[in-house]
Amino acid sequence: MTKLPIALACSLTALIAVKPFSGYSQTTPAELTITRFSGPAVTPSPACLAVAPTGEVFVGVDMIGSLGKDPGKGRILKLVDKDNDGKMDQHTDFAEVDNPRGIIVMGNQVFVLHTTFSKETGKATGMALVVFEDKDGDGKADGPAQPLVEHLSNTKYIQERGTDHATNGIRMGIDGWIYIAVGDFGFHDATDRSGKKLTMLGGGIVRVRPDGTEMEVFTHGTRNVYDVAIDPYMNVFTRENTNDGGGWNVRFSHHLQSGEYGYPVLFQHFTDEIIPALADLGGGSGTGALFMAEPGWPEKYNNVPMMADWGRSMLYIHRVTPDGPTFTQKEEDFIALPQITDLDVDGSGRLYLSAWDGAGYSGSDTIGFVVRAVPNNWTYKAFPDPAKASVDELIGMLKSASAVARLNASRELLQRNDQQGIAAALKIASDAQQPLYARVAGLYTYAQAAGKNGIGTLVELTKDAAIREHALRALADRKGLLADVPEQPFLDGLQDASPRVRAAAIVGLGRLGRMDAAIALLQTKVPASFVAPVKDKEGPHATPNAAIVLPHLAVRALVELHAVDAAVAAINGANAPLALWALRYMHDEKAVNGLIAAYQQSKDLKLKKQILTTLARLYKKEAAYDASWWWGTRPDSHGPYYKAVLWAGSPLIEKFLKKEALKADPARMELFRDLDARHRMEIAAFAPLKKTEPVAAKEPKVDLEKIKSKKGQVGKSSIEDVLLAVKQIKGDPAKGKILFVNQGCVACHSLSREEKMKGPFMGQIGSIMNRERIAESILKPNASISQGFATVTVTAKGNKTYVGFITEETATKVVMRDITGEVYTVKTADILSRKEMKTSMMPTGLANALSYEEFASLVNFLSQQKK
Repeated sequence: MTKLPIALACSLTALIAVKPFSGYSQTTPAELTITRFSGPAVTPSPACLAVAPTGEVFVGVDMIGSLGKDPGKGRILKLVDKDNDGKMDQHTDFAEVDNPRGIIVMGNQVFVLHTTFSKETGKATGMALVVFEDKDGDGKADGPAQPLVEHLSNTKYIQERGTDHATNGIRMGIDGWIYIAVGDFGFHDATDRSGKKLTMLGGGIVRVRPDGTEMEVFTHGTRNVYDVAIDPYMNVFTRENTNDGGGWNVRFSHHLQSGEYGYPVLFQHFTDEIIPALADLGGGSGTGALFMAEPGWPEKYNNVPMMADWGRSMLYIHRVTPDGPTFTQKEEDFIALPQITDLDVDGSGRLYLSAWDGAGYSGSDTIGFVVRAVPNNWTYKAFPDPAKASVDELIGMLKSASAVARLNASRELLQRNDQQGIAAALKIASDAQQPLYARVAGLYTYAQAAGKNGIGTLVELTKDAAIREHALRALADRKGLLADVPEQPFLDGLQDASPRVRAAAIVGLGRLGRMDAAIALLQTKVPASFVAPVKDKEGPHATPNAAIVLPHLAVRALVELHAVDAAVAAINGANAPLALWALRYMHDEKAVNGLIAAYQQSKDLKLKKQILTTLARLYKKEAAYDASWWWGTRPDSHGPYYKAVLWAGSPLIEKFLKKEALKADPARMELFRDLDARHRMEIAAFAPLKKTEPVAAKEPKVDLEKIKSKKGQVGKSSIEDVLLAVKQIKGDPAKGKILFVNQGCVACHSLSREEKMKGPFMGQIGSIMNRERIAESILKPNASISQGFATVTVTAKGNKTYVGFITEETATKVVMRDITGEVYTVKTADILSRKEMKTSMMPTGLANALSYEEFASLVNFLSQQKK
């Protein structure tokens, strides 16, 4: 029988104070040197950071955390290492902001993404991307921030839950756009500086110009993407959460502009339609991201996406290998850091990383730190201040192997609008002898500076195979200039040998908005892998599929064009598969009539079935998003819509399908029933013969009073939901004491100093941790293992192995206690090997059988232990 109660008791090995800053170097790559840059006295709860090219570190302190709701606990700090020894020597409070979630430093501007609060009510009012300036260089913002984009998240749920699924990291690409990671709260009527409004249901990536204009959606359909890594060729990578029902895993994705990644409505039963992630990596929680491209770093750690995982306390490297228009990947452990949150690198090659270090879901004012990592052979070489550099020096930086140098040189040249520098940027772009990364940097710098006047030159650059992809991207990059951009280079690009060029051409044609391009787009071939998942079986949402990318992008372009007539005309031709795929998203009565007419004309049974499938898909559509709801942490992911509604074309579709169903024999009638179930049309005539369990059309309202005593509720909820419940349920400490004793917690923990010390002492835990941190440590025993209570594996003579924590050690013996409470004494002379594990002795999930009330009672009892 599983010893669940005792195992649960031993989860409390995580409950003693978070281990001090030490031991991380045991998993540091041998080629690197890591030093402590700042500690919790200066940088508690560091949620994000960014580094100026010259080395000044800006840290976002966030003592609200992801579930806190009280303002006045956040700030941006500027940290300086004057003697370059890897330790902060000076710091200033740069600006006061709540919930800083992302920072970019560019010249004297500091861009910050953060939660906004009402001074009158103290409640959150949304999230905003703002910019501060420090023109006098005193390390403090000159005045209030200037808003660039406001209302960048769902205010209702930020107020109710906090920012756990809100908008997060920001990073700038060499194309000059700021890319914003949007969690699946989404947003309604986000407003940029020009007054443009944008609404997005769910998560993805949004981008905006540095002046706060031209805001647009870049990709859509991710759950809780926290940050983006952008390589020198504008490949965008993320490590984002996956479907809750699948175990809170993380995915690694390559984002292609206009792509749909499927969460949650296409995530299980419509995966043929999405761009899949490159990998499902198992449990975790992705946070900060960086593409490392800096000279002086060891080759094997350079030119790679680096992805922080808060849940695994690890910075990962992803080895990406080109695969047509996309990539495949291989994940590798890189640097272990307790609850790592963010990372950034300066122009001298210094990598900075921030660690939450067990600060809890609501932050802490006593925990958290920042470290610096450099190669062992690194010596400090001052990076020139771009603002003080000559044009020749900036041009030299634009050709540098350093991505930091290229980006900052580009921004400075654009800021100055120096014609000599812009001409030099074009010369770099045109020079076949330059490395591709330099040519790309020169091209995007020129395109931004020249604007409309540079269109002709960019058209000429599309004739150069090496940079054709980027010339096409730059031509279609700014919607305000598209009226003057010719279509022919993009049509030519559709025939290019390079799938990356074809991808850029397809996306560009969608952005140009010329309806005559639809015929060319419809010729994009659909691969054999475009197959719907088997009924009631989840499809492959994280299996690389390079063949699906180009047709997927072509469909998105056709939808952008709203090319109904062209798609309908193609139904009975060779391009029917792509046309019907595109028509699934065109809720237009012309599309419905065209599909019905094509069905009646066709004698191809396979095609007729595909038309029926398309009509079933069009029967309903997604309700307009008004931010009054959110699908929660365990959304209904059946699809194809979350809040489905009827529209003007629905009666015509229903009438036609019923008429066709009446012609069907009993066997074929099953087709209509399957279409109804798969697409949730809910047409009574197609109801199943046997009653099935109904699926809730609306998100169920959780009545905490009714479920708080339900056994197993902890295991059915996300950690965040359990913590929110514990905040509302006080719990009975008397019951908690009974749980602690009767369930065997005493086997590993003492409450009184008079008792023999075993595992972590619980008699004063309430004076060390608050309720939330106690609860979090039980739920996530690996997050912050107590110093001295890590799990140790010892192998000894006689083919013996012991696993547990060490309770006593002398020169002659080691005393260990295992998860069942058994004590073993091992002679030092008999020990063959000894290894400290990265995980707690208790596996995660062993609190799952408890009710909310039981869990709250145990937490409440422990919180009262303050001896």
